[in-house]
Parts: sequence; C-alpha cells; structure tokens
Amino acid sequence: MSVRCFAVVCCLFLSACAGYSGRGLVPGVAGEAEVLATMGAPAMRWARPGGGAQLAYPRGPAGVHTYMVFVDAAGRLERIVNVLDAVHFARVQAGMTQDEVLRLLGPPQPQWTAYFPARDELVWEWRYCDSWGEAARFDVLFDGTAKTVRSTLSWTEGQKSEYRIDCAQ
Repeated sequence: MSVRCFAVVCCLFLSACAGYSGRGLVPGVAGEAEVLATMGAPAMRWARPGGGAQLAYPRGPAGVHTYMVFVDAAGRLERIVNVLDAVHFARVQAGMTQDEVLRLLGPPQPQWTAYFPARDELVWEWRYCDSWGEAARFDVLFDGTAKTVRSTLSWTEGQKSEYRIDCAQ
C-alpha cells in the first residue's frame, strides 16, 4: 500500500471516529451547524429552558454509547456527554415518565423494546459498556398504562452466554 493510500485511509478512519463521538468539536467554539455536519442528524431533539437544544445521538445497536449534545441559546456547543453509564442510570427513579427517561438516556434500541401484557409492563433496553469493560444491558421497566418507571435492572451479556463479551470504552 502506498503512503498516499495509507494517508487517505487514516483520514477516513479518523473522520468516522469524530462523527461517532463528536471528538474535535470544541465547546464554546463549535456551532450547532458544525455539530450536525460532524455527527449527523440527531435521533431526538429537545428545546431547553432559556433557549438552546439537547440532541441525542444513540450509537447502537452494536455500539455502547449514546451521546447527548447540549447547545446554548446562542447556538454554541456547551458539552457532549456519553449518558450510558452508572451515573446516569442511577438517576432513573420509580415514577419518572417515559419522556424524562428519553431526555436522560436517549432512545432505547427499538428491537429490544418489549411489552408484556400479563404484567402490563413495557421494557426499554440500552446496550452499554460496564465499569469492568464488559458489554451489558440496562433495562427500564414501565407501567404499561401509567407510562411511568416501575424499576430498572442491569445485566452483562456474559450472563446469557458462556463467554465474557468485552467492549471498548
């Protein structure tokens, strides 16, 4: 492989990485248009009190991140946060609405959403990388009628397989 071809491949790889997490976007400098050009269209968008926006970028189903991008009222990037971690999961409390959970964690994987009529229970699921570097799932169980959180649970993918499934953090 020539040096030129190698350089092109490296640039493509690095630009794909930047698009995945927004790496390289500078808070206070990058504008919303630059965020959209780098990361693409968000899966969800909410207006923030006082102006600005919150944008959700889930990177599943194989990915283990959901990035929340916060833009201020002037249209400048404030911060980008991966919300699929123990800190954010701990904020999910019984009684929260589905919209509150969506604003906290972003959309769940549609293929992992299930309704159980016997319990009148709706389950949403996210894939993430746990503190030990193992692929895991976080589930939020909603009352199917009230559409509020009943409980949560977390499990590693290795618990349903004889193999530990590592993931990159």
